[in-house]
Amino acid sequence: MFLKQLSLLNYKNLAQIEFDFDAKINCFVGKNGVGKTNILDAIYHLAYGKSYFNPLAVQNIKHGEEFFVIDALLEKNDKEEKIVCSLKRGQKKTIKRNGKIYDKLSEHLGLIPLVIISPSDVDLIVEGSETRRKFIDSVIATLDKSYLQYLIQYQKTLAQRNALLKYFAINQVFDADNLSIYNEQLSTLGQIIFEKRKEFLADFIPIFEKHHTNISGGNEKIALQYESQLFDTDLLTLLETSLQKDRIIQYTSSGIHKDDLTFEIEGFPIKKFGSQGQQKSFLIALKLAQFEFIKKQSGELPILLFDDIFDKLDETRVQKIVTMVNDAVFGQIFISDTHPERTEMIIKETHQSYKIFPILNS
Repeated sequence: MFLKQLSLLNYKNLAQIEFDFDAKINCFVGKNGVGKTNILDAIYHLAYGKSYFNPLAVQNIKHGEEFFVIDALLEKNDKEEKIVCSLKRGQKKTIKRNGKIYDKLSEHLGLIPLVIISPSDVDLIVEGSETRRKFIDSVIATLDKSYLQYLIQYQKTLAQRNALLKYFAINQVFDADNLSIYNEQLSTLGQIIFEKRKEFLADFIPIFEKHHTNISGGNEKIALQYESQLFDTDLLTLLETSLQKDRIIQYTSSGIHKDDLTFEIEGFPIKKFGSQGQQKSFLIALKLAQFEFIKKQSGELPILLFDDIFDKLDETRVQKIVTMVNDAVFGQIFISDTHPERTEMIIKETHQSYKIFPILNS
């Protein structure tokens, strides 16, 4: 599978731009701020139905305009697929496949397997647990169409339980029977999500460790671990045990919405004790593991987006990525970079076909 053509209209700072892509390597080069990353983000948007960098959909419309359109032509299984993602202010976003609008986003997820490696990935280390849960969930949902529905149902039920707790507090009342309905629903949905996350990470973590060893030379002791309250007891018991606390704080304090991933180096949190280079190695290994996992599960080579990758990596890491390209580990690749000469010099080492697109001020 590969992305053949892309047309953008009013997407972020890009008024109108079109591309015919190479099946292997495509590079967007130009100064900072011209929109290179926005092109990569548009490709990500096609795959996941949302921006990687700005989840508030309306903010992806070019300033002063009323809509955006991302129009693409793919080749998948020897068949052309036309995908159009569009949004008009005040209206619901639509994604069309060959002219037909999807009823649900979950129907589209997985059509375009894709992984992005970006400087903003550092949020996985420095931000809170929600960012890491979203990473887990996005990988699983790409391959398991039912998973997203379970998540949506869980979040809806969680919001209802929290609203009920707030109602109890405001009105100084309590209805155990009413609350028990939400407890049972959360317990059922939470257990399903927990089992799917646990199963995913059991497969994912060894792949991650392999890639980290390759990138770092195996000189660092790292750990990636899944943390969940459900390892210790079932969610129904947790909800009943934490009832008094929940009534006081008017919020559900137990559940899979508290799950997290811990990132450690030499037994310590990498957020506090890892150097910038160590954090980069950790994150690249994480994303390469995501790539390999999707590749194994889907049987397809995901599209790979490298955002400002050469600015952020030392020569050794760049060379390892070049080697992986040479070994045909990757399929179609999109790269953004600020230095045209550097980009061309590096990609020539891959001995693959490529196109370089200079991006000027829009």
